[in-house]
Amino acid sequence: MNCKKNCQKTNSGAMRNLDDALRQILAQVSQTGEETVPLAELKNRVLAEPIFSAVDLPPADNSSVDGYAVRAADIELANSNRPVFLRLQGVVPAGKSPEIAVEPQACVRVFTGSFLPQGADAVLMQEDAETSNGGKTIRCLSPVPPWENIRFKGGDVKKGKLLLAAGSRLRIRHLGVLAATGRAKAKAARRPQVAILATGRELQAPGQALRPGAIYESNRIALSEMTKASGGIPKIYPLVEDTLEATQKALQTAAKENDALVVSGGVSVGDYDCVRPAIQNLGGRIHFWRVRIRPGKPFVFGEVCGKPLFGLPGNPVSAVTAFMLLARPALLKMQGAANLKPPRQKGKLAESVSNPDDRPHFMRIRWNEAREVLPAGLQSSHAIHGLSQADGWLPVNPGQTLKAGQTVSIILWEE
Repeated sequence: MNCKKNCQKTNSGAMRNLDDALRQILAQVSQTGEETVPLAELKNRVLAEPIFSAVDLPPADNSSVDGYAVRAADIELANSNRPVFLRLQGVVPAGKSPEIAVEPQACVRVFTGSFLPQGADAVLMQEDAETSNGGKTIRCLSPVPPWENIRFKGGDVKKGKLLLAAGSRLRIRHLGVLAATGRAKAKAARRPQVAILATGRELQAPGQALRPGAIYESNRIALSEMTKASGGIPKIYPLVEDTLEATQKALQTAAKENDALVVSGGVSVGDYDCVRPAIQNLGGRIHFWRVRIRPGKPFVFGEVCGKPLFGLPGNPVSAVTAFMLLARPALLKMQGAANLKPPRQKGKLAESVSNPDDRPHFMRIRWNEAREVLPAGLQSSHAIHGLSQADGWLPVNPGQTLKAGQTVSIILWEE
């Protein structure tokens, strides 16, 4: 089936600006449900419930050093010339509940993490003490203020404290506090399964000799990894020939098997761009086509079998830029994430940049050795080598010039 003869032209509608496009996308996508997830599998998952601490951290007053639990008043006059001698009552190892109360003119051996025995109000560091009398007496060579070298019960976390709100995306730094407060599992949003498709008869998978007229396809692997970084589970499909029949069949299969579809190529106005008519033939819906951004203008947001479809341009730079700005927030919204904004970092421009276009330009940028910002290679939508050198995107408004030395906000690839 020849797409030139069989792809029906569709009404493009008004071009959306980026904010309007994103608002419409987020209004249309819905959450994927929730599931209970073991702690070891929670990294990068979005919490579906708030997490409150079930315990105090620390659970009791304890020593922050190896040394001796003492009554501070007993050794307030101690020094190396006139040491104070204390009777050693016993030992409290870390992990054992103390069964000793410190008596006047006595002390108890403790270690880092040892629970503080009753009667003690300070811990003398072992560097400031010496043993004598066969280890039965401790020679204190320094005073210690009351409550010195003690970590107090609940000083880090109080029982009942909110640790993480629902909608939080769990990072490595969060997992330790969940474990420390006794959580072995938590409710998290179900990760959306996302179909990754690419259309075009000129495309060829890497690994074989390039046939005449063909180019190696690179979008599916990049979009798959970006989907993972957005919390989704990518499912890569075979390359789709740019005919209406093949496109329609591929979209229908992918929609039945996944929660969302990401399609690169076939969304512009060429004779072989079949994604939009395929959506319509399947009884789907096109919410809008074209977004006022550079690169990435020919972007389709629609739905097939009730599943959201993100139709990205075929040019590699355009595809990943449009995904970052429009598909990534939607995938996070499907997981109930509270923060949908891309990660950002500020930097100073090493050289001036301008945007003469009437669309916002998301320039690919890199950091130099001085941690200054400058353009990364060619800024054309096909320039994948420049993209490979980029650390992120610099938004430049239509007609705007940003001067060298100016502080700018960079959209990063990853958090």
